[in-house]
Amino acid sequence: MAVPNFTTILKRILKQPTAPFHEYHVCAEIESLLKDCPNVKLKRDKFGNLIATYKNGKSKSKPTWVLGAHMDHPAFVRTPGSKTEWQFLGGVAQAEVDAGVKAGKRSKPKGDIATWDFPVSVTAEKIEATACDDLVGCAIIVAIFWELASLNFSTTFHATFTRAEEVGFLGAWHIGQKWPFGKDAVFLSIETSRPVNGATMGGGPCVRVGDRLSIFDNEGTAVIMTTAKEQGIRVQRCLLDAGACESTAMQACGHRSTGVSVPLGNYHNIDANKKIAPEYVMMNDVRALIDLLKALVATKHDGIGERTIRERVEMRMEEYAPHLKAGNKFFK
Repeated sequence: MAVPNFTTILKRILKQPTAPFHEYHVCAEIESLLKDCPNVKLKRDKFGNLIATYKNGKSKSKPTWVLGAHMDHPAFVRTPGSKTEWQFLGGVAQAEVDAGVKAGKRSKPKGDIATWDFPVSVTAEKIEATACDDLVGCAIIVAIFWELASLNFSTTFHATFTRAEEVGFLGAWHIGQKWPFGKDAVFLSIETSRPVNGATMGGGPCVRVGDRLSIFDNEGTAVIMTTAKEQGIRVQRCLLDAGACESTAMQACGHRSTGVSVPLGNYHNIDANKKIAPEYVMMNDVRALIDLLKALVATKHDGIGERTIRERVEMRMEEYAPHLKAGNKFFK
């Protein structure tokens, strides 16, 4: 079994052009990377999302995790029905798009897609590309599949590689409405996101308590934090409310959801001077997140000492019952 190293996985995925509704190059590359991965089965749903399941033996994590990353990035697409007109899809102001085109930063068309034109660079310190958001998240999931398969690790978990996130979570919404996973499954969005509210690049992956639109599942977030502590992995617990992620869509569909993120530089290709620039993340943040997620999907979390808020309060009620009874005598 030839196991691809993480640098290879990154380069193969990051070099693929992508845009909302035009994720087929990325999807095909992920399928190619995972087709020979032991214990992994792939399928596409009716929307075109790619769904992967790792199953080896009867063991599974508790809860059963569904790791999610999206395959699109803001870019130019050919207007449907036109041979000459193009539209920019994704969250970038038109003035900045126009300035980028004028500065010659737009690539030559690749079929119906045109992206910003930046090379892929992967070093021991930094990953830089046109689209780290969220192709780095896709690469992280692929690496986790391969690392657990190479160990023949016994567990079960799922992953979704979704379409059209940048125009309103459309792929995630389809999965949330159809939900092909069990009732005990918890969705975990894996993103690269602008660091805000004290988060820093190089400070470790962020465990998101929420995004711009919603607050995430408390118990799921607590399990991630406990796992990080048990594994000695440095993380940053914070509210990343400069944007929104697919966990918001999944929660709106009624599914427990939480999120993690790699701090991202030049979010949506906009640098500090509002110029078009490559996105980048720090390699140590990415590798720490891979270690954290491997531990997460391989652990029965009811055995690592994490209690729910209900359990904690009920324990305290029992512990302090004599004090409550003594004090109540003076409430007349």
